[in-house]
Amino acid sequence: MSDPIIRRIVALFATVAAVLVVVAVVALRNISRATASNDWVNQTHAAILELGALRGSFQASDAALRTLLVTGSEQDEAACREASAAVLENLEVLRALLRSDRAAGPALERLDALAEGRATLTREALAARRAAQPDRIRSLVLADTAAGSTAEVRRGVEKLKTEQMALLAARDGEAYLQAQTTRWTVGTGVVLNFLLLGLAGWLVRDDVRARRRAAEVLHEANERLELRVRERTTELANANEVLRAENLERAWGSQALEHQLRYNELIVNSISDLVFVLTKAQNISRLNPAVTHATGFETKELVNRPLQSLVRLGGAARPAGFDPLAQALREGREYREAEAFVQDRSGRETPVSFKLFPLRDRDRVVGGVVILRTRDTGA
Repeated sequence: MSDPIIRRIVALFATVAAVLVVVAVVALRNISRATASNDWVNQTHAAILELGALRGSFQASDAALRTLLVTGSEQDEAACREASAAVLENLEVLRALLRSDRAAGPALERLDALAEGRATLTREALAARRAAQPDRIRSLVLADTAAGSTAEVRRGVEKLKTEQMALLAARDGEAYLQAQTTRWTVGTGVVLNFLLLGLAGWLVRDDVRARRRAAEVLHEANERLELRVRERTTELANANEVLRAENLERAWGSQALEHQLRYNELIVNSISDLVFVLTKAQNISRLNPAVTHATGFETKELVNRPLQSLVRLGGAARPAGFDPLAQALREGREYREAEAFVQDRSGRETPVSFKLFPLRDRDRVVGGVVILRTRDTGA
């Protein structure tokens, strides 16, 4: 994969991991809070139930005392002891459940005082019963009824129960909010992680597709390149064959030309006529041995000299400045002169006949060939 894609995928997975960590931390915290809230809710439920039990115990104690006053039996005496103990036991449990509820403190203290009063009343009533003092029991019960302890207990229990019900509603709401927050956090984290993982998958798929397309393009380019290389190799091989054939043909042509030149040179050198090769400017570029033999000049003395310094045309008079040789070379035609003279080293002139033939290179006149023949040899 390309570096940018890898960096993006790593960043996405790092984000997923971070989101998972955050979700886990938040979920654990909310679960802890929800557990605490549930504990508080359960504790409040237990307190409400214990308030009901306390109220029932007070009522049972009140009924047992009244029954004891009427019957005075040992069974009713035992019922009075059990009811009094139940009141104290319920109050002890209630104090433990509401230990952290400061608002319930005053009401608990009053209930505690009423419970101690009821316990004292029960002990005195039982003592009066053992002493066979029914009037004493009646006076105690009437005094308690007049004091309205049972009614006060009922009111205190109802007040605490109302407070605990309100507290229960608040704690239920808090527990529900914690549960909702946990569900929302976990749900959001899961959805976000799925989105991030989907994005990572899309990036990987897009990179794979891009790589596949690049591989296909590269494969096609390689095939085209190989085809082009084969075609170019074939072209170069053909060109080399053609070049080899041309070089061979050129070599053969060069050898044939060289052979022909040597042959022509042998022919020119073997004839007795004086032969000059001229440039277009009528300067001598080559000559045969017959010229040096006839004039006494060396070859190097005559090369690049004007032909007119050695040969003079005779014949009819010509206009001033008119050069028949130059005109013949310009027009590319032959020129003949029956009467001409060639001068040797001593200055003596020998009569000769004069012939000029133009030299052509692809229809272009590049010079000329002059042949001089002495008259005494038969022009």
